[in-house]
Amino acid sequence: MAHRVTLIPGDGIGPEITAAARLVLEASGAPLEWEVVEAGEKVIPEFGTPLPPHVLESIRRNRVALKGPLTTPIGHGFRSVNVALRQELDLYACVRPAQTLPGIKTRYEHVDLIVVRENTEDLYAGIEHKVGKDAAESIKIVTREASTRIVRFAFELARREKRKKVTAVHKANIMKFTDGLFLACAREVAAAYPDIAFEEMIVDAMCMKLVQAPENYDVIVTLNLYGDIISDLAAGLVGGLGVAPGANIGDAAAVFEPVHGSAPKHAGQDKVNPLATILSGVMLLKHLGLNEAAERVFKGVTAVLREGKVLTYDLGGNARTSEMAAAIAAQIA
Repeated sequence: MAHRVTLIPGDGIGPEITAAARLVLEASGAPLEWEVVEAGEKVIPEFGTPLPPHVLESIRRNRVALKGPLTTPIGHGFRSVNVALRQELDLYACVRPAQTLPGIKTRYEHVDLIVVRENTEDLYAGIEHKVGKDAAESIKIVTREASTRIVRFAFELARREKRKKVTAVHKANIMKFTDGLFLACAREVAAAYPDIAFEEMIVDAMCMKLVQAPENYDVIVTLNLYGDIISDLAAGLVGGLGVAPGANIGDAAAVFEPVHGSAPKHAGQDKVNPLATILSGVMLLKHLGLNEAAERVFKGVTAVLREGKVLTYDLGGNARTSEMAAAIAAQIA
């Protein structure tokens, strides 16, 4: 049976890298049917919004989407399209793997970790206001419900991926009520997973230890702000945002996308590295239970990287986006 997937090409370089990912995923033999819908800056003249209702309806109907990067206009009153998607679809878990790949220049050799970030609250809830003319205040929201479900999500992911350890990252030594609540929930959930090791780490120490010895970490679960920072740090360990896939997952839908932005200055040049989007496609296949197809795609990616002959400029080569995608598809075939 074919799986119907919403495909949002996106802005800037989005159409090129999603086309590359589509070519590669189809080469895997995965039974996918694409429903292409447009969102972002380009649709504002037609719909008056970067996120038209029919886009959300498509994702709700298909329950899974592959999305290119979207541009949120500055100074036009539109909120972030990515934040709006997460809120409208209750995509409460942001999942960002970081894995060392052959041929990618980095100082680290054995990184293979996943950052799980709570997506709905914390300081990113955006509840802030001015206090007089010379001060401002932002309110940090942490709830038992959201903390419990994100930690449980992390443990279930660890069990499914055969991971051995979950690390809960916090600042409860200072923020005893908010981060303290998150940590208490993490301890309660961890007790139900005796087969998976559990540890606690203060966020500043976590950043230091990730730089010192990232191979010691497996699944990291944390609050919204810390997760945003740590996931970019983790991407830096393995070569940068160009090789950083991501997903925003809820109980009723999941949206897979590269971590990097729309890079409008490179749009239409067929030169940008498509790996982050292709690897997001690997995550999508695994989410659908198409593990063999996911493995074929990942092996195709690593084969092309190891060979080193068809790489885009940022990876040390001179191949076009479409050429690198075609080379990966050929390896799969």
